[in-house]
Amino acid sequence: MYSVLICDDSMVARKQVAKCLPQDWEVAIHFAKHGREAVEALEAGKGQLLLLDLNMPVMDGYQTLQAIQQKQLNTKVVVISGDIQPEAHQRVKNLGAIDFIKKPVNSAVLLQVLTTNNIIKPEAEEQATQDLDPEIRDCYQEITNIAMGQAGDHLARIMNVFVELPIPNVNLIEVSELHMMLSDIEMHEQVSAVCQGFLGPGVSGEALCILSDSSFGDVAKILNISGEVDDQLQLEVLMDAASLLIGTCLAGLANQMDLSFSQGHPVVLGQHQSVGDLITANKMKWKRTLAIELSYGLEGYNVQCDLVLLFTEDSMETMNAKLAHLLED
Repeated sequence: MYSVLICDDSMVARKQVAKCLPQDWEVAIHFAKHGREAVEALEAGKGQLLLLDLNMPVMDGYQTLQAIQQKQLNTKVVVISGDIQPEAHQRVKNLGAIDFIKKPVNSAVLLQVLTTNNIIKPEAEEQATQDLDPEIRDCYQEITNIAMGQAGDHLARIMNVFVELPIPNVNLIEVSELHMMLSDIEMHEQVSAVCQGFLGPGVSGEALCILSDSSFGDVAKILNISGEVDDQLQLEVLMDAASLLIGTCLAGLANQMDLSFSQGHPVVLGQHQSVGDLITANKMKWKRTLAIELSYGLEGYNVQCDLVLLFTEDSMETMNAKLAHLLED
């Protein structure tokens, strides 16, 4: 679910902006009365989009934009203000705002700004983005179930735990919308992640292994690691988990499609960051991706590890041909 933060010192203005958001947009709305509250909310992961007033007590809109830049907070900012001076427009743009709306805001103008800046998509385009034949999706879910089970079995044997296996989440999405697909992971305050590219005949993509920072303590207990679990040890645990899950899942998928994958060197995307920041750091060059999300848990432990397999859209032609026999009557 997309997260919107509305910052205005006026309660009436905050409510008006909230009412102007598209009615059919699945969104979590948060409020702030001034810039300092807004920055604190953004640091807590609330606000993929910030709708920001300029004239406020404590910290005004300009100061808020400066703080967002200095702290490198991951949000898109649309300024909503009664100050319509051309200089005000230019100042907020220079400070990183993506657009400017004059007060009082209305639904049509706000929708146009959200659409123009690719925050939401026109209905026809949104439908096209989500189109994935249900039978094809079922095929991908089925072969992923098998590959995921093999990876879970390896993990269970190594760690002597019961692995909770999820239902694979399969979607054809815009790469720019990947953070929205991973909104459940964003509930974690911070995560660490590894990325690894893979390549096979007619198929290519990237795999992301994302481990919530709160998981490392229990992982250390399972592995009988004593002492401080510092950044270096966390990195070693993350790399081991990524190698196991990515390698086993890819091998299971390749076997079922009569393919073979070569894997690139794993790359650390970051440690102790938000999912949004990690996705931004991983600048994929293609536009759309077949995204398969797997969320592993360990029974009795606070451990959450997410594996995301991202295939280029072009790869689907080869993969669909390999899976055609599963659709035969």
